[in-house]
Amino acid sequence: MSVVRVTMGHVSLPADTISQQLSEAVLAAMNDATATEVMPRWRALEDHEIRTKSSEWDLVTDADEAAERMLTVALRELVDVPVVGEEATAQDKSLLDLVDGQGAVWVVDPVDGTRNFVAGTEAFGCMVALIDDGRTVASWITYPAVGREAHAARGVGAFLDGERLTASAPKDPAALAGAVSGKYHPDGPDELFARASRLGPAKPIRFCAAWDYLDVVTGVTDFVKFTRTLPWDHAPGALICQEAGLKAARPNGEEYLPGGDVQSGILTAHPSVWDRVATALRG
Repeated sequence: MSVVRVTMGHVSLPADTISQQLSEAVLAAMNDATATEVMPRWRALEDHEIRTKSSEWDLVTDADEAAERMLTVALRELVDVPVVGEEATAQDKSLLDLVDGQGAVWVVDPVDGTRNFVAGTEAFGCMVALIDDGRTVASWITYPAVGREAHAARGVGAFLDGERLTASAPKDPAALAGAVSGKYHPDGPDELFARASRLGPAKPIRFCAAWDYLDVVTGVTDFVKFTRTLPWDHAPGALICQEAGLKAARPNGEEYLPGGDVQSGILTAHPSVWDRVATALRG
């Protein structure tokens, strides 16, 4: 197994790119970036280190930006293809076009759940995905505050803290516990939450996709529904869930692809209940 270097351009990755060695190197780069730039600022942020982007709730910190810079350099040392980072894309939205184009790109969310990070809670993560010709082929999530990690490779499987991860069917299909995000839902958040509540106990998402996907793949929740699907938020977790045996797809059943459409949403649940959940949430 070898870590390969791929020349930047419209090329597909060699078949042996996704290796155990690469996976370990990516996790090491993520841990280095979060240990250096994120954790020293956790619960120690100064006001001048916190800013807003598109709105008052859309926060960015010095930790986000510095960790992304570190990861951008480290990931390109492993596989030399473009890096589409959340913070870089905030400055240059044309980077999003690379995600559903030909060839390979890295996608990076250096601090997923920035609002939670700023609030000092543990519910934040670091996420990386490798996308080739528009499909996610490998992904990694670390949870720096609790020392956990999850990763997956397409056709290989998903792993949580080094152990193979296999999702179970809901314990009580008649009372499905779900988490939903309705901020951008066309019928409004209250209506979406009401539909989810008819299936069983419902709650809002954690505002950290890394943790919401961890919840559904480990059975803390039975389904999770997001309305907006920016690639750095969903490409990593969706692949981990799929490789663990869950269905992560557009609410109409179409394949979830990380590029292009970011408004039609994504629903993740066990295949045994996915259709019923999708129907209920559509109303």
